[in-house]
Amino acid sequence: MTASDQADALVIGAGIIGTSLARELAGRGWRVIVVDRNHAPGMGSTSSSSAVIRVHYSTFEGTALAWDGYHDWLEQKDRAERGEEAVARFVHCGCLVMETPENGFLERQKQFCRALGIPFEEWDREKILERLPGYDLTRYAPPRRIDDPAFGTPAGGEIERATFFPTAGYVTDPQGAAAGLAREAEALGARFLFRRSVSGILEAGRHVSGIRLADGSEIHAPVVVNAAGPSSFRINAMAGIDDEIRVPTRPLRQEVAHVPQPEGIDFSPAGPIVSDSDIGCYVRPDHGGNILVGSEMPACDPRIFVEDEIGFDRSHTDQWTNQVWRYALRAPRLPIPHHPSGVVDLYDVTPDWIPIYDRTSIDGLYLAIGTSGNQFKNAFSAARLMAGLIEYCENGGEHDTRPHRHALPHAGVAIDTGFFSRLREPVNESSRSVLG
Repeated sequence: MTASDQADALVIGAGIIGTSLARELAGRGWRVIVVDRNHAPGMGSTSSSSAVIRVHYSTFEGTALAWDGYHDWLEQKDRAERGEEAVARFVHCGCLVMETPENGFLERQKQFCRALGIPFEEWDREKILERLPGYDLTRYAPPRRIDDPAFGTPAGGEIERATFFPTAGYVTDPQGAAAGLAREAEALGARFLFRRSVSGILEAGRHVSGIRLADGSEIHAPVVVNAAGPSSFRINAMAGIDDEIRVPTRPLRQEVAHVPQPEGIDFSPAGPIVSDSDIGCYVRPDHGGNILVGSEMPACDPRIFVEDEIGFDRSHTDQWTNQVWRYALRAPRLPIPHHPSGVVDLYDVTPDWIPIYDRTSIDGLYLAIGTSGNQFKNAFSAARLMAGLIEYCENGGEHDTRPHRHALPHAGVAIDTGFFSRLREPVNESSRSVLG
């Protein structure tokens, strides 16, 4: 073993969370090594992210973390506009959320925004149609699948209000954002090892001592962070900690459709992003006059968990058709392609869709998992939270009994990181969907 095979901290996974954490730890003076089975940063599920940056969540902690992270993306935008190198291109277009009974007319989200000083605007029907001409605001809830005889049947009344969050947007190249964070981490001394698969977690007593790779080699570090995305459950199994995690992660198959924008509505690039629980879809602008249509995971959409997170079927299914046709109820002039295009990939999710940012019963082994679907936007703020939690525990803090309180520098508040504990019961207030 050489000195290059040792580090202060080892991060498993070079997605948006792993690269951001490596950057944060390296900036604090840690010697960091990141391993990933892919050939470059962000080539796993991060590359398929819709990369929406938004601030409205169904919990206070989620809202505060997103509000804190929004300022980092805004800083990246400012850097790019000054001609400086930025990790990503952030399009600042705002997010419009239809107020429906399904999302409680956003009363909780607006309450959190008022408490944190997050700006929002309340739009009436006329304002919605001014920005989205040709929209059909008929209520159709609950969302249904197209083989349901009641699909497209009006539920009575129309959507009368929506909330516009100006502090929102999207990143045009999510894989490139992870690559940019990796470059900044490398400039701070972090090392990245690609095409490396982890085959085991090394321990000395009940303290982690590193990892074993599939080729039999070892990398030693007193701190190891599982940020392996949809493979996080495998790393936990290697460490034998499955039973202690009350909100276990599982890889969930998801599809996002790429279609032309509706005739008469200019989404690209100025947006807005639109979230619509009445039809169970969200829409994000894309390049070339196209849009992305994703599912907000209503009850009618099946949860398809996979056992093989590497070799799963990446073909489009009727889920693509269901999402597109549901959105066509709202936008009747939507051109629907004859052949599906878009992405099919995995989310790494917990039962309540809230991530796990935590330690484990093995000293030095940490978790940054269950992050897919709604944590891309929190890459910077989650990295600060994890780095603070790691330093707290490594300095003797008893996180399981006295959770680390993390100050959010941009949000101006501190949160109890026990909210993200592996030991929690599922959070009832959560939307239990990609909305967080």
